Amino acid sequence: MTTEPPPGSGGGEPPEDDPFRKRPQQPPQGSPYDTPQGPYGGGAGQPPPPGGGPYGNDPYGGAPYGGGPYGGDPYGGRPADPLAGMPPLAESGRRTLARIIDMVIVFIVVTLVAWAFGVAQYTMNADKIQFGKTFGRELVAVILYVAYDTVLTARSGRTLGKKWLGMRVADLDDGATPSVQTSLIRALVLWVPFAFCCACLWTAICGGWSYFDKPYKQGLHDKAAKTVVVSTG
Repeated sequence: MTTEPPPGSGGGEPPEDDPFRKRPQQPPQGSPYDTPQGPYGGGAGQPPPPGGGPYGNDPYGGAPYGGGPYGGDPYGGRPADPLAGMPPLAESGRRTLARIIDMVIVFIVVTLVAWAFGVAQYTMNADKIQFGKTFGRELVAVILYVAYDTVLTARSGRTLGKKWLGMRVADLDDGATPSVQTSLIRALVLWVPFAFCCACLWTAICGGWSYFDKPYKQGLHDKAAKTVVVSTG
């Protein structure tokens, strides 16, 4: 009579809710703990393996899985790269195009809503400056831009522009879809200065930061929220 449990019973973990969450890397076969250990990491009484260190493949005593762009620090002094197990980072040019698409979509909605509330147009001259209408339109703009980015990013990691161009926002720590709080922080940093003071300049600085940032290609809004943008296709 066999004592093995029937197939599919117990032991397995339920699948992750987020299909984009990065998967843990499988360690190479053969653990240094599979056999009795001597004082140098090998069998009892054996000399240290070539290369030094308890694992033999790192002259500085690093972990056995170190090295490579996503495998941690080959010198054993730093944690593994958080991008390990995640899709490749999205190109900055595609990110810029996706942002332009999003801006056009929301701008159309902002114009319609501002017109409905009577703040679609304002005049400014030496005798009369309509600050109320100016502030009203800016307020409509920031609410709609922040809401658009926050809701779609928290739901799937993708605004319409990112979805159409095959990208998504992910938490840097684990690759999961950002939470509502994280998405809101990201949207506020991106859109509040855009709506109230320096639209073109802030968009160029905040989003354009990803062209020069190393190694995660983060815009300033990504840095504030600890997110990255990765490719989905």
